[in-house]
Amino acid sequence: MSDMLSQDEIDALLRGSAEPEEKVEERKEIKMSDYISSIEEDALGEIGNISFGSSATALSTLLNQKVEITTPKVTIIDKNYLEEEFPHPYVAIQVQYTEGFSGVNLLVIQQSDASIIADLMLGGDGRNPSGDLGEIQLSAVQEAMNQMMGSAATSMSTVFSKKVDISPPSIDLMYIPRGEGEENIPDQDLLVKVSFSLKIGDLIDSNIMQLLPLSFARSLVDELMNGGATEEVAAASAPSMVEAPHSVPEPVYSGIHESTNPHHQSHSQHLGEQSGQSEPVHVQPATFSSFEPAPLGQQESNNLNMLLDIPLQVTVELGRTNRSVRDILELSSGSIIELDKLAGEPVNILVNSQLMAKGEVVVIDENFGVRITDIVSQSDRIKKLK
Repeated sequence: MSDMLSQDEIDALLRGSAEPEEKVEERKEIKMSDYISSIEEDALGEIGNISFGSSATALSTLLNQKVEITTPKVTIIDKNYLEEEFPHPYVAIQVQYTEGFSGVNLLVIQQSDASIIADLMLGGDGRNPSGDLGEIQLSAVQEAMNQMMGSAATSMSTVFSKKVDISPPSIDLMYIPRGEGEENIPDQDLLVKVSFSLKIGDLIDSNIMQLLPLSFARSLVDELMNGGATEEVAAASAPSMVEAPHSVPEPVYSGIHESTNPHHQSHSQHLGEQSGQSEPVHVQPATFSSFEPAPLGQQESNNLNMLLDIPLQVTVELGRTNRSVRDILELSSGSIIELDKLAGEPVNILVNSQLMAKGEVVVIDENFGVRITDIVSQSDRIKKLK
């Protein structure tokens, strides 16, 4: 009978088993409006939409597949609940901004999607990718993401009207339930997650996510929304700066007789005597009449139209390299020729073999095209056409 538990002991055991359920802490819901406004949320989505729109083009060219990255969704997540946000194995690509901005950007895709991208990068069809990501597969995914982020940085340069550059991306496996890859996540309690719908042909229909520290995301929005106002203020103040000299009633040296320095006065009088002038010389600001080009006659206009109809050969040059005769003779199907341009660097646009502009490659209805990002000045273009 001594081995049997008393009723008090049984009650104590029951109370002890129920304690863990009472200590379960419910996750607090994060409200977007507490941290960023709806306008700032839309601005973040638009920044991501423009950046990853060009990234989709770069990835499509690289994989030879139709790529769609659309529908950005902006949320704020707590770093303490990353396991709920990322319960599956993922691949994380970290990019550091080295010019234009100061911050970090983490690109996250599912490991299964990364396997398909790696298989396509290595010459496969993406139908039966290897489940494991080895060093070669990770390098292939890293190169694909490097192309994407490089194109995104170019688009951000256009949006923010300044040069934006990034560091080479670092890649790592991320499996939060096992504590893998947590060191790559930005060290802030609150993160902004911009999630996009990712479709690659009929192989991938998933999501690709962008993680930004909340402070960095807000700085992007602030610069985007306040940059235009700064330019307007500068533009408004420019005319007054130009007109200021004309608003001065008299120039600084309005007359020699106003000098109060005896030495300067005697020297001025001596100069006046030598020049045969009996009156002091008054200096006035120079005035210039506006110049307008004379209108072209009918014959001149016809001649100009004939020149404008002359066809020119436009060539887009991906890159160049020099190879010996031996190297050329050894080329075969599947050989790779390394060019002198870096991945993601703008391509050259030549007109009659003369450099006219630079741009990035795009895909338009299954055809290649080029979007001009930088153009040679008009005078230089005319000189190159001679």
